[in-house]
Amino acid sequence: MTIQELVEGRIDFKGQKTADDIVRVVLIASTFLSFAIGFAFSSLMITMSTFALCTVALSLVVLPPWPMFNHHPVIWLSAEGHNQKS
Repeated sequence: MTIQELVEGRIDFKGQKTADDIVRVVLIASTFLSFAIGFAFSSLMITMSTFALCTVALSLVVLPPWPMFNHHPVIWLSAEGHNQKS
């Protein structure tokens, strides 16, 4: 994988759906987990720290264009024979 491919960040539509599903599930789970831990320790700072840690970990999973998000690349039709109307 070249640097240009890493910076460009191409993922396909199914990869976008997968990333969105991962984000939704992990954010909901980390919200409940953070609340439970913060409630157990009676500390808002622990609650926020736990949620922030989960958010950073989630960012490392979904923000880079990992190859698992590009298993179904879009094959575009060629532009040959296409007449543009002005």
